[in-house]
Amino acid sequence: MEPLTEHRGVRGPVVYGFLRLVRVSAARQEALRASLAEYCHQHELTLSGVFIERTVNTDGSAAFTGLLDVLELPDAYGVVVPAVSHLGPKSIAAARQARITSAGARLLAIRRPRDGRPADSGPARGTPEHVRRRCGPAPALDTDT
Repeated sequence: MEPLTEHRGVRGPVVYGFLRLVRVSAARQEALRASLAEYCHQHELTLSGVFIERTVNTDGSAAFTGLLDVLELPDAYGVVVPAVSHLGPKSIAAARQARITSAGARLLAIRRPRDGRPADSGPARGTPEHVRRRCGPAPALDTDT
């Protein structure tokens, strides 16, 4: 008899982290990396790498270009950021978010924007709280047992 899936080393969806760290201490950098890893662990995601942008000038960023390159890999699911602000200033962040989603990847922000909406999608303001947030385990995709 085969062991249950929960007892196997099953990999979760593959994601890549992105951090924009301009003039940030080593301790802060490590804390942000740890928060990405913890988020991925809690959500059963496989964090395959973290791209770090260290320059103020975001034009032609090697880190973001590298991120877009790995999103072309067949098993890439998405990008994890501590907050959407890690994509850069608002005007650049919006364009980068569009490039990530046009690559077929999801943008997963650990901290939601101030309006309470997820980074990638979600109900508009005014939606009842019980509809907006889902707590507990995700429903089964296939109920045949």
